[in-house]
Amino acid sequence: MEYTYALISLGCAKNLVNSEQMIYLMNEAGFELVSEPDGADLVIVNTCGFIDAAKSEAIDAILEMAELKNAGRLGGIIVTGCLPERYKDEIAAELPEVDCFLGVGSFGDVVAAANSILDGRKLSLFADNSAAIDEIPRVISTGPAWAYLRIAEGCNNFCAFCAIPYIRGRYRSRDMECVLEEARDMAAHGIKEIIVIAQDITRYGTDLYGRRCLAELVHRISEIEGVEWIRLHYLYPDQFDDGLIDEIASNDKIVKYLDIPIQHINNKILKAMNRHGTGEDIRALFRKLREKIPDVVLRTSLIAGLPGEGEAEFEELCEFLKEARIQRVGVFPFSPEEGTPAATMEHVDFETAQRRADLIMELQAPIMDAFCESFLGKTVKVLYEYYDGENGWHVGRCYADSPDIDGQVLFSGDCSEGDMVDVLITSTEDGLLFGELKKGND
Repeated sequence: MEYTYALISLGCAKNLVNSEQMIYLMNEAGFELVSEPDGADLVIVNTCGFIDAAKSEAIDAILEMAELKNAGRLGGIIVTGCLPERYKDEIAAELPEVDCFLGVGSFGDVVAAANSILDGRKLSLFADNSAAIDEIPRVISTGPAWAYLRIAEGCNNFCAFCAIPYIRGRYRSRDMECVLEEARDMAAHGIKEIIVIAQDITRYGTDLYGRRCLAELVHRISEIEGVEWIRLHYLYPDQFDDGLIDEIASNDKIVKYLDIPIQHINNKILKAMNRHGTGEDIRALFRKLREKIPDVVLRTSLIAGLPGEGEAEFEELCEFLKEARIQRVGVFPFSPEEGTPAATMEHVDFETAQRRADLIMELQAPIMDAFCESFLGKTVKVLYEYYDGENGWHVGRCYADSPDIDGQVLFSGDCSEGDMVDVLITSTEDGLLFGELKKGND
């Protein structure tokens, strides 16, 4: 008998890679993936447990599955990922409806968990979250022509506000040849854009090889036939070196889009948050990047209301944003996460933090609008993703757009999903670019 399972993947791209690996393992074991949990023998909920909003989303998803199970419309429930890892000592008592919990070091045991449920047994597995990374194949679920390539796991930065090192463990780089083998396989299956991910990709290789190896890695990925774009997420500002900057500047396959989370610009706050470097270091890095890579699109993430942020510190951040004119900005209100040093520090209330986050986005709106308008009349390379039949547009992304984060390019013409095409930009609205397929593409 073939058993069916559904999978709900929450959280970040790194979590999605784990979900894709679990799909591979389950499929290889003879389970059939179905699109809906209603009526399935099993459901796997791969959770995020990073901030309160993510935890609430995960718990809501689990409780929804519990309702299906109680109604006899779902067999067993497996919960894995960051939420059970973070709360492994109490989660089984809090969520008795769940049959199996797997920590972040145990997602490779998903088949064993599934079989235990079918045998009527509950199971919880929490392996070492700092153990060497298991090289498990995956079934890529993004696309049609792009995918994430995870090159490391864990984090050693221990920013004062962040729980990830406690959840995901110490920083571990994957072996370079394993990464390259996976990239070659992606290209052989039609993947044109590889998005290199880790909590901190700039640190890649320091634990395995005793030096930063990101520049070497991406250069070797760029030599793979079929790879057209390489996108880099996330680059920590204190880990840049001239070799990496020169590789990004000179390598045509590396898209000139750099996601560099800075969180703040005020020196006092950066120090209190255990961020390495100063506000001037950040300013100098951005100046150097724009000097060496004139068309670079900078993306960053900020936290409003961090401990130590008063009106003067917030104003300094706003003035920096006016000066730096960063094209892509995400901002979040400070969330005091239990178990982190920042949670015990004095900070403004959530409403004030949210108000400041809203003010930053208001400040950024004209900067982002001006950036979009700079594309008018220009021809850009676009990775075509899908056709929006309701509105009659082909939808894709240019180099300035990371999937599910930034804008899109909507255009008319005739092409096939996964094509790289040239689009003439004719208008812009609400962060979207509109255009026409250039002749010669069809």
